[in-house]
Amino acid sequence: MTSTRVVYSTERGRLCPRCGWPAAECRCAATLAAGNAAVPEKVAATLRLENRASGRHVTVVDGLPDNRDYLEALCRELKKACGTGGAAENGAVVLQGDQRERLRDLLARKGIRVKG
Repeated sequence: MTSTRVVYSTERGRLCPRCGWPAAECRCAATLAAGNAAVPEKVAATLRLENRASGRHVTVVDGLPDNRDYLEALCRELKKACGTGGAAENGAVVLQGDQRERLRDLLARKGIRVKG
């Protein structure tokens, strides 16, 4: 069975598989809404320690609003305060090592309630 939909056009470049617009101008509702959730006044987060496949530990701050700018800023601040690497993911911040004790105090000072 062959597909008849256009995947690439020399005129417009790569196309979005959902809406058919050029990827740079994608109009999908999911693309427009992703990472733009409103940040509530009172944020509650969950701390947990996970073991990665490499055998290393990471601390996950989960349950945060899915707002890309908010997560990136929080991640930068937490990485700097803990002196470690990390990344912002969908509604979570992942930091290298066991940082739970430091994060409880840091998050409380930022007004984020910590569960777990």
